[in-house]
Amino acid sequence: MSPAILLSFLIGYFAVLIGISYYTSRGASDNSSFFIANRNSKWYFVAFGMIGTALSGVTFISVPGAVVNSSFGYFQFVLGNTVGFILIAFVLLPLYYRMNLISIYTYLEKRFGYWSYKTGAMIFLVSRTIGSAFRLYLVAIVLQRFIFDAWNVPFVATVAICLVLIWLYTHKGGLKTIVITDTLQTVFIIGSVIFSIIFIANSLDLNVVQTFEAVKDSSYSKMFFWEDLLGSKSHFLKHFIGGIFVTIAMTGLDQDLMQKNLSCKNIGEAQKNMLSFTAVFVSINIFFLSVGALLYMYAEANGIDVTALATPDHLFPEIALNHMAMIPAIIFMLGLTAATFATTDSALTALTTSFCVDFLNFTKKANHDDVKLVRTRHLVHIGFSVVMLLVILVFKIINDDSVVNAIFKAAGYTYGPLLGLFAFGMANKRAVADKLVPYICIISPILTYVLDTNSLSWTGYAMGFELIVINAALTFIMLLATSKPGGGLMMDALEEAERGTKVKQTTY
Repeated sequence: MSPAILLSFLIGYFAVLIGISYYTSRGASDNSSFFIANRNSKWYFVAFGMIGTALSGVTFISVPGAVVNSSFGYFQFVLGNTVGFILIAFVLLPLYYRMNLISIYTYLEKRFGYWSYKTGAMIFLVSRTIGSAFRLYLVAIVLQRFIFDAWNVPFVATVAICLVLIWLYTHKGGLKTIVITDTLQTVFIIGSVIFSIIFIANSLDLNVVQTFEAVKDSSYSKMFFWEDLLGSKSHFLKHFIGGIFVTIAMTGLDQDLMQKNLSCKNIGEAQKNMLSFTAVFVSINIFFLSVGALLYMYAEANGIDVTALATPDHLFPEIALNHMAMIPAIIFMLGLTAATFATTDSALTALTTSFCVDFLNFTKKANHDDVKLVRTRHLVHIGFSVVMLLVILVFKIINDDSVVNAIFKAAGYTYGPLLGLFAFGMANKRAVADKLVPYICIISPILTYVLDTNSLSWTGYAMGFELIVINAALTFIMLLATSKPGGGLMMDALEEAERGTKVKQTTY
């Protein structure tokens, strides 16, 4: 596939997104539309758009590539995700709506105090920046290899171009724009994976029934692993339990995806959004795993040496762009681009929202949409784009693992204390030593790292995705050890809010 053709396609794709941005942000580029879309988003648009945000380029490339080593074992994790999404819909979302939150970390201020609030918000900023940088890195290396290397464009310029394009279509409308662009990008993602299956199956001379049977009978289709609970990271319980708590932390306690839910008119629509999103999320992951099995069968049938690839993440782009016709290549690039930019645009908006609300106190200003505040928001948006660029460059230097594993491993360390904080706040009425919370949230990941590094040699137990549960439990235990009975006036005010007491609605 010619690099010039792929580049022309990308330019056209972003022209469409910028056109949507212009249309959706006309006369409504204030902070209210940027942060929560004036609380007027249609739940079905939010649900469909969230699929693109949740899947990302990681699902698009790393999940099919990882099939060679873990078969369909990733689906065990997806089943845990399903339980996590349901818990979010019926436990966390009602709390957020009753408290009329813009930034979900405001809960920590009302429950524990100032330092807990700032710690939770900072954990999100660090976690989401790292996670989104990982995801964008994955697509940047594909764009670099198959497009920009042809003109000797340096990797740093490739990443910078991606971030500038994302900034162009999100800086005015924010979430109001993203709800629409992510809906469009989800259409591209789902269409791309379905057509990829069709094209690969046709190249293998398989019809629909034969494709299903070929995947089912292949050596890659094993889905459940029950062997060696202690020594294996692939055991069902480790994936399933890890999937539940990673989902609660990375979705339910993450400003990015919750910001979309909070833009719905009411809790009923937000819950419909989460449940419909969950059903599609599970189905589409089965398709991605099937793509992985078909890709390896295609490689075997056509004599492609998969061991020569630097990482399994390169398998899908290698076959789509170097071994198939122009139409399948364009469809692949369309899906990959849509998957990654649906995640990154949403993340930059959420990071900007959290910093403006949690650290610059926008909601406490007399005039929320003052011109100076809007200008400040633009500068924050640019600032996070630059930070993400730097993180990607660091990751390129140190990464030696499949990106999907790197993301969830990083999440176990960064989101674990956040999960512990929210769990402690919702499980009891004890008051924490607020000033000690930042130290607890630093000590907990350090202890988790020590356990993760040595558990196999000490006990014969290999940690998998359940690492986040151990991290959260350590945080919970330390909070409990340093707490005292009764939450005082702060707890009384929180309970009043949770009983559904009507409060004055903010303009956000």
